Amino acid sequence: MKILFASDSFKGSLSSKRVAQLLEEAAHRVFPEAETEKVLVADGGEGTMDTVVEELHGTYREIPVKGPLGEEQRAVYGILPGKKAVIEMAQASGLSLVPEALRNPRKTTSYGTGMLIADAMDQGIRDILIGIGGSATNDGGMGAMSALGIRFLDQNGRRLDGCGEDLGKVWSVDVSGMHPAVKETSFTVMSDVKNPLLGKDGATYTFGEQKGASEEDLKLLETGMAQYAEIAEKEMGKHTAAQAGAGAAGGLGFALLTFLDAKLKSGIETVLDIVEFDEKLKGTDLVITGEGRMDWQSSFGKVPSGVGNRCKKAGIPAAAVAGGLLEGYETIYDEGICTVMTTISGTMDLKEAMERSEELYLDAACRLFQAISIGMKMK
Repeated sequence: MKILFASDSFKGSLSSKRVAQLLEEAAHRVFPEAETEKVLVADGGEGTMDTVVEELHGTYREIPVKGPLGEEQRAVYGILPGKKAVIEMAQASGLSLVPEALRNPRKTTSYGTGMLIADAMDQGIRDILIGIGGSATNDGGMGAMSALGIRFLDQNGRRLDGCGEDLGKVWSVDVSGMHPAVKETSFTVMSDVKNPLLGKDGATYTFGEQKGASEEDLKLLETGMAQYAEIAEKEMGKHTAAQAGAGAAGGLGFALLTFLDAKLKSGIETVLDIVEFDEKLKGTDLVITGEGRMDWQSSFGKVPSGVGNRCKKAGIPAAAVAGGLLEGYETIYDEGICTVMTTISGTMDLKEAMERSEELYLDAACRLFQAISIGMKMK
């Protein structure tokens, strides 16, 4: 029997790699003769870069960048075999980089993310994957595009810095100085956000408040975003503001689609393709996946649904181990997952569950394999 392990990390307690190690230990306790294989996966959000770099034995490159508030800091991106790069926006422009008291999307910029992209192209890389979760920005991607040489000008011809409050000042766009390698480079954006750029379901009104925007800020940002988008679309001859995913990462999705001709793909599907998951399924009898918390969202672009659907297509049973189950988790059964085992084995608070994560996970994995063993003995 061959068992494949492909679980997401349990945020704050267990990495994808450690989960796979615990699954391997549990499997061999119950099935000593089983063949096991581990594959590290993630859904395109924070942590995806580390997962992909480790799985593919890539390397890291660290460079100085501008942070969300324009401060000097350092950020890393991954370099993969085949001259590919994987970039996480959160490394340079993430919400976690801004102290809570200073969070204000009128002031934050995605400039540092553009610096990472530019550096990758300077290294000769022409295939770039960009994860755009966890952003601190609502600048429509102006900052990132400015770092790539695009000039956003006000009505007096002065160059704008590219933060949220600059959106409404954009009068024209000059792309003549755009990094020359852009035209030679393939950009893939990893995101499962389906929001358009504008409107009640757009970047500003959906995500602005959690980034520190007040009601007044939201109105200013939305008005500015509409002006910026109209001018950008006219300059590039495109209509991308209404496209699903344009509103991701405070509008960075819009900028990548509009100026870089990026392709927007599901994060988990992109990662599964990168790690050649379908190839690893060949000869596999059982797959174990999971995540820290399973609810209705698990069926939409998360690791268990991505893995489960690939297994379903291949006719291979898949089971999941999760830290906890919340409302709507059972929808995962429509995504190729046959059963879910929880790590919580008694009354405890989150703090205790996190502190005992390894012990609880190993116990849950053993219970899962023992249940499978019973099923195999039934006549």
